Amino acid sequence: MANKNRGFLMAVIVLVVIAFLGFSLSPLLGGLLEANPNSQATPSPSQTSAADKEADLLAQARGYELVLQRESDNLTALQGLLQVRLGLVQLGKGDIKDVIPPLEKLSELNPQSTDYNVLLAQAKAYTGDREGAAKIYRSLLKNKPGDLKALQGLVNLLLEQERPEAAIGLLQDTLKAAPVKNQLEPGTIDIVSVQLILGQVYANQKRYEEAVTVYDEATKSNAEDFRPILAKAIILKEQGDTESSQELFNQAIELAPAGFKDQIKLEASSKVDSDSEAEVSPEASPTSEAEELPKPSSTETETEETEN
Repeated sequence: MANKNRGFLMAVIVLVVIAFLGFSLSPLLGGLLEANPNSQATPSPSQTSAADKEADLLAQARGYELVLQRESDNLTALQGLLQVRLGLVQLGKGDIKDVIPPLEKLSELNPQSTDYNVLLAQAKAYTGDREGAAKIYRSLLKNKPGDLKALQGLVNLLLEQERPEAAIGLLQDTLKAAPVKNQLEPGTIDIVSVQLILGQVYANQKRYEEAVTVYDEATKSNAEDFRPILAKAIILKEQGDTESSQELFNQAIELAPAGFKDQIKLEASSKVDSDSEAEVSPEASPTSEAEELPKPSSTETETEETEN
């Protein structure tokens, strides 16, 4: 089971990285979660195809590496090498550590890019470098205190270290600073989105009353935002209050953009998994994308950078 979960988490980081950089997902989706390292000795057509893909990716990698030997700052070659190495990871022929060097260079060349830095932090966390990941997240938040991707990433990192109070404190401090930050520069911190992440943390800890309180506060500040309404609906549904949850689902459907209505309807009609936890993330936001951190390899050392 542990190997199966690790394979799934590997697939998550691959998909997230590719999606962030705007590469096409279609070449990598097929069989991503179905790779079987214990396959039979006789090559099947699909195995032959995988071998051909590996040879092609290795050839592409060599080409990009040759370009980078001459032009170390070539963005096209760096992005191409990153994509190729991710492709090798997907085939089970590469290591996630191999994507870190091109990501570090891309981050260096694009210091203002949240995406490259967040992806680098995710990769570092996945390989066990929690100190490196925390430094990146905190550096991003120092310059952009309302950066939701960095905030969600650091929160997830703290939760993985079983430090929920540190995660809650980080989010509460962000909310406390929001009025002043937004007065100096309007829009610096999206208060409702931060409240959604805070509610997610409470729900993750099964502190459902506190989660609902946060969602109610978010709704009071922006009654037209469907996200906190949807989040509360999911929690009530998980707790068995189907009547109240359905009413909230209907409100969320009415307020949500067209692109989200079908998803909400599916959630409202789905059966409750008795083993699930009522966790709600702000991923339904039309203006932000929240990613789940891949679970890094186990390490017991907590660093100064992840101290609150």
